[in-house]
Amino acid sequence: MFLFRLVRKYTKQFTLAAILAPLLVIIEVILEQSIPKVMTEIVDKGINGPNGSDLALISALGRKMVFLSVLAMIFGAASGILCAIASSGFIHNIREALYKQTQRFSFKNMDKFEVPSLVTRMTKDMREFRMAYMSIIRMLVRSPMQLITATFMVFSINSDLGKVFRVALPILALGFYLISHYAHPRFRILMRKFDRMNASLEENFVAIRVVKTFVREQFEKIKFDRTSTDVLKQQRFAESLVLLNSPLFNLVMYGCMIAVSWFGGNHIIDGEMTTGEFMSFLSYLRSILFGLMMLSMALRQIIFAQAAVDRANEVLDEEIDITDEGRDPNLLPEDGSIDFRHVYFKYTETAQKYALTDIDLKIRSGETIGIIGSTGSGKTTLVQLLPRLYDVTEGEVLVGGHDVREYNLENLRKSVAMVLQKNVLFSGTIEENLKWGDLNASHEAVVEAAKCAQAHDFITSFPKGYETDLGQGGVNVSGGQKQRLCIARALLKKPKIIILDDSTSAVDTDTDKRIRKALKERLAGMTTIIIAQRVASVMDADKIIVMKEGMIEYIGTHEELLKVSDEYRDLYVTQMQGVSQ
Repeated sequence: MFLFRLVRKYTKQFTLAAILAPLLVIIEVILEQSIPKVMTEIVDKGINGPNGSDLALISALGRKMVFLSVLAMIFGAASGILCAIASSGFIHNIREALYKQTQRFSFKNMDKFEVPSLVTRMTKDMREFRMAYMSIIRMLVRSPMQLITATFMVFSINSDLGKVFRVALPILALGFYLISHYAHPRFRILMRKFDRMNASLEENFVAIRVVKTFVREQFEKIKFDRTSTDVLKQQRFAESLVLLNSPLFNLVMYGCMIAVSWFGGNHIIDGEMTTGEFMSFLSYLRSILFGLMMLSMALRQIIFAQAAVDRANEVLDEEIDITDEGRDPNLLPEDGSIDFRHVYFKYTETAQKYALTDIDLKIRSGETIGIIGSTGSGKTTLVQLLPRLYDVTEGEVLVGGHDVREYNLENLRKSVAMVLQKNVLFSGTIEENLKWGDLNASHEAVVEAAKCAQAHDFITSFPKGYETDLGQGGVNVSGGQKQRLCIARALLKKPKIIILDDSTSAVDTDTDKRIRKALKERLAGMTTIIIAQRVASVMDADKIIVMKEGMIEYIGTHEELLKVSDEYRDLYVTQMQGVSQ
């Protein structure tokens, strides 16, 4: 079972606690199983002895029972503490492994897993893991040990009564096999429904301002109720089968007790068994049945967790398609030159259509390139190939004179800065966010980058300036301010290539112009790629690329494109008329 392989692999520094916990459980069980034997002596020798009741013997044996009970309790408590340490450590290790694996994912890998699903795998699934892990190192040790010792004692007291279990055990084994076999697929479906519910929650929380603006609270409530009801129904469907364990075990347990009471009573009447032995036999019978019940609960918990195990396995075994294996760690891009050589790209192998088709393009280091085109024309896809967020399907992409696949990913991505369409900031201060570009940057360097991105003035207008807390996701600043902060963060990397993917759409045209002017004046020699919807954002570029349906339709300066590209000319006329109005 994959769960046991995970236990071996990710217990690591908590191995000692994981070993000691079951060992202490074994000692606890041995101590517990010796108590009914003492009780037998109390009844048969202390109470029903040949000379009547022996109070001194009863008192001595009573003290022995108390001592054994306290000792068993101490070992049980110690085992529980060690089990908690080992299980929490195991979960820490496997959650860390899952997180590190996702950090290695390329965009292609991430496309296979929805974000809410990954969050569920690292939170709710981990709870199931922990419960199953605790079951493995405690209950799956305690239950068999309890069964073995109690069964041995039962047959040593009266082998005829012990035969009752020869009938009971096969019934229990068959019942559990059938339940576990049919329950596992149901829990797989349940996990997927949890993913969908979490996706609905995340979407609502992220877009809560839009929801309230359009007064769509009722619609969102209905949508969430639908997904939550799906989870409820599937949870009932999955757990209803597993819960058959309890009535099955109760039926067998009470059947055994009735059979033992009937046959045991006859043995006492016939003088083949003492009252003390019968009482001990009943204690061991309860111990056996309780051990079976615990075993059922442990195995049921493992069934619960098996679906989570499969989901963790999917992430851990996901083949990373973009890695550093075999790359030269000392190879660095010499400059910001870019060369696309007959590049074809599609997002999945099964896709019918290429997202990019026969891209042949050369960009000299230090040039400013504008890319324009309708939505879905492949603009963003094109630039995502430069830092190897995706790999080409066919052809080559060269940066600094070398194929991007020859570089160590860290070296390549440090040389290419991207300001994406969706501006992402993190909890913390403005300066902490900007230093994502360079953790060791001085405050002066941070200020210089902010000035270049036209962000310094609004930053200093805040009471705490660069120490202003942005809140989760940058909720304390406007859309245009977010964009300028993201540009400043990228500039702080001092990259050889900077890509601005529609990253000034939320700022006014004057600020946009000043940003472009500052980039040209202060960062000469850096290759700049500007993807925009506004012609004004790219018209001063050295070259402008017009894209359509994943292909380059035209390349030229602003003046050249006005002559040869109807699409570019229409866009220019429409936007300039809007400005003049």
